[in-house]
Amino acid sequence: MKTMRAIVLSEPGPVEHLEMKDLPIPEPPSGWVRVAVKAFDLNRSELHTRLGFAEGVTFPRVPGIECAGVIDDPADTDLQRGQQVVTMMGGMGRTFDGGYAEYTIVPRSQLIPFHSDLPWEILGAIPETLQTAYGSLTTGLDLQPEQSLLIRGGTSALGLATTALAKDFGATVFATTRRADRVQMLSEHGVDYAIVDTGQIAPAVRHIVPNGVDAALELVGPPTLPDTLAATRIYGTVCFTGMLSNEWIVPNFYPIAYIPNGVRLTAYGGESVDLPASVLQGYLDKIAAGKLKFAPARVHTLDEIRKAHDDMEHDRVGGKMVVRLS
Repeated sequence: MKTMRAIVLSEPGPVEHLEMKDLPIPEPPSGWVRVAVKAFDLNRSELHTRLGFAEGVTFPRVPGIECAGVIDDPADTDLQRGQQVVTMMGGMGRTFDGGYAEYTIVPRSQLIPFHSDLPWEILGAIPETLQTAYGSLTTGLDLQPEQSLLIRGGTSALGLATTALAKDFGATVFATTRRADRVQMLSEHGVDYAIVDTGQIAPAVRHIVPNGVDAALELVGPPTLPDTLAATRIYGTVCFTGMLSNEWIVPNFYPIAYIPNGVRLTAYGGESVDLPASVLQGYLDKIAAGKLKFAPARVHTLDEIRKAHDDMEHDRVGGKMVVRLS
């Protein structure tokens, strides 16, 4: 029996619960495909799984809600061996084994083919982050050219990716960071107005735009959501997409008292089907042409997964961390 290296989480807990094991290479059933994983990035969702916060996860489990790679066994699908693909969500790393392995099997329906000569560490940083950033800006916020956008949690991987896409849209970007030493990083990534987050940033935002921003992306969660709403203009929109605070629920939510008059509150959480192949290919081409900055902050090997998770948990790295397998 042929085996592969994989990271297995036997139960929630500290990084020591992430164990390297040799597992049988999985065989794809009808309608599924086996992918040879070339790279994957780390997501807060996987941290939530490891810490026991995620719902619906069964153990033991190979984590990883996404990956980039090539088709190893197309089974009975229309795909071809060696074809480049990305895949994400749909239960990966939760109800079935995910991308923290040399091979993974996924339903054909959640695979997005593409063509690119970009290195795998860049391709591995893109799938879920691009899907979420694009969906938040379009479906969640309906952002228009020349509008202003506030990103609460700007130095997160998703925050930096959203900045890149928003600038490509033609928006003016405000973004927050809790650390003054990361203000320069935001500026280098194209942020127009970088704001140190003290917990109350609405006055600083309204000092620049007295009526408030047109749109705001909430990536921190319930602790900062009221202040983000307060920084947004009447008829503006706030999209709740992230939970960097590890808090999901707004306590004692009374909409009339909670949401400022006229401000719209939406949410976004997408799947692979929400990222059209043409959109993925278009952004990959822009990155390859140097028109869009989209690169990992740090690249690890599979053997370094514990360190990578520990760095993610303690917010030691601004931006996306990627594991490259080949």
